[in-house]
Amino acid sequence: MITQLQWEPLFVMELVVDYASAQRFGMTPIGERAAFPVSGGTFKGAKLRGKVNGDGADWITVRSDGVMMIDVRLSLTTHDGALIGMTYTGLARARDPENNTRFRNRELLSFDETYLHTTPRFETGDPRYAWLNDTIAVTNGMRSATGGVYHVFAIV
Repeated sequence: MITQLQWEPLFVMELVVDYASAQRFGMTPIGERAAFPVSGGTFKGAKLRGKVNGDGADWITVRSDGVMMIDVRLSLTTHDGALIGMTYTGLARARDPENNTRFRNRELLSFDETYLHTTPRFETGDPRYAWLNDTIAVTNGMRSATGGVYHVFAIV
């Protein structure tokens, strides 16, 4: 039986989210729904680096138990001009129940206080980065004052 995944760091991504321009849909049958425009950001790693383009959005649904379901679509431009589509879904909550109120009130929690994990997928037609099309990744994240911060790991 396999007891550990093999992984390698891919990059750290810092998003700039336009919280003031959020579209709030209110309580829907599956939870409280909102869409937050991603206006930019950066990503930096050993194999690729560049900017997060300002054309994405972070769609969130807050379930009745307070857990945030994340659904994001972004485009990235590498330092050498490649365009990469990135989508990811995941969950976010406080690790400990005593921090749930702080989490719901959008107070900043540390990595250790936050359970924020997503599963990114990538898509590109650029042959230099075609390896990303077949990459399964996972993240460990947290919120900053300006948006999400994600440490992205490739499963190898």
